This record gives sequence, structure tokens and C-alpha cells, in this order.
Amino acid sequence: MSSEIDIKYVADLARLELSAEQAEKLQGELARVVEYIAELGEVDVTGVEPTAHAAQLTNVWREDEAKTSFPREVMLANAPGIVHGDLIKVPRVLPSEEE
Repeated sequence: MSSEIDIKYVADLARLELSAEQAEKLQGELARVVEYIAELGEVDVTGVEPTAHAAQLTNVWREDEAKTSFPREVMLANAPGIVHGDLIKVPRVLPSEEE
């Protein structure tokens, strides 16, 4: 199974600058991860519950109590930008259709 991953595209999405050597190394590492995941898909899990865990998991329940929250201005103080007074403006992550 070939696991060719577009490392440059993934790095651009993650806003990472990779040298040619780093990209080549990462290509091999990610290919091995994808191949291992495919190999795990071949394991017979008949009779195993999808939510089974090695350790017992329990949820800790508590009463839902209403509390005062932080002022809006405080919560938005570190936002990269505000649009129309109520929307948070963030940098573009995905390429636009014009590109």
C-alpha cells in the first residue's frame, strides 16, 4: 500500500516551514503511521465492544450550577481581531477559491 502524503500541503495548512530534509523525513514517518493504521484495521475485533478500555472509565457527575462569567471585553481582549463588534476575526487557514 502506498501512503504518499503531500507534505508541503500539510505543512502549509499547519503554517510550518520545513527544509527539504525535514519534509523527506516527515514523509517517511507519516507514511509509516498511515500504514500502521491500515494494519490495525485488519485486526479481528469480533466481540470487542467499541468503547472497551483496559481501565474502567467512570464519569464524575456534579450539579450544574449557574455562575457569573467573565465580561465579554475580557474574553475578547486576546482575540486577533473583532469584526462588527461581535465576530472574532482569525487568519485564513485554508486556501481560497481564487488561488
